Amino acid sequence: MSITPDLIREKLIAGIAAIHVDVEDTSPNRCAASFKVLVVSPQFEGKPLLQRHRMVNNCLAEELKEIHAFEQKTLTPEQWEKLKAQ
Repeated sequence: MSITPDLIREKLIAGIAAIHVDVEDTSPNRCAASFKVLVVSPQFEGKPLLQRHRMVNNCLAEELKEIHAFEQKTLTPEQWEKLKAQ
């Protein structure tokens, strides 16, 4: 299976109702070995950071078996609006 930023984005939108997803392939040759993601979902409301990360990890469980490095930032819609306003 070829892991692409689009695949990751689509799985997060479908799996945790993400309303905004930024995915960056951070591997040196863009070889899909490491990714950095920003995920905004209303499902993160009231959940601690660890639980949010577990939600993302569970959603991408199959893909994470093939990814060497995965960095994630998880925000609620309210946190995302505040960040954009800065």
